Amino acid sequence: MPIKAEVMDAGDLRRALFRLSREIVEHNKGVEDLALVGIRTRGVPLAQRLAGLIGEQEGTRIQVGVLDITFYRDDLSLLSPQPVVHQSEIPFRVAEKKIVLVDDVLYTGRTVRAALDALMDLGRPRLIQLAVLIDRGHRELPIRADYVGKNVPTSRREVVHVLLKEIDGEDRVVIEELSAPSVGKET
Repeated sequence: MPIKAEVMDAGDLRRALFRLSREIVEHNKGVEDLALVGIRTRGVPLAQRLAGLIGEQEGTRIQVGVLDITFYRDDLSLLSPQPVVHQSEIPFRVAEKKIVLVDDVLYTGRTVRAALDALMDLGRPRLIQLAVLIDRGHRELPIRADYVGKNVPTSRREVVHVLLKEIDGEDRVVIEELSAPSVGKET
């Protein structure tokens, strides 16, 4: 798939995370009982970066967890006959915490729904908020983000890729166009 547009470069991404970190602290009136939980895969390094920024601003350490939603997905049978399952790593009790779920892209809302189910199986947080780097629209479920790095209107024929240093070796967000299906072509 050819890249159609670069939505964010490394500087844009850094500034968006800084702004999100400030909004999270301001909205929660500080960091008491606050924890961040990254949705595997790219939500994890984003949660870690946000926790680092919040920790620097507030002079404290913010707890970070890793949430694997594989078994909670409603499209599990479509993914693979044997999907790769990772373990969730939540090194704190979620009960009575203010949890900020962190993910890279909000699209249909199905990933967030699965994450909510997975998180609730671990305990009953005081509240759950959602922070995403990119909100691209096209919701299929009534889910919205509390904190958004950037709203990026897209068509359903486009794919938003968040590239992060920790996973991809670079920081940037790009949009790629899906190739047109070969309708009526003889092979």
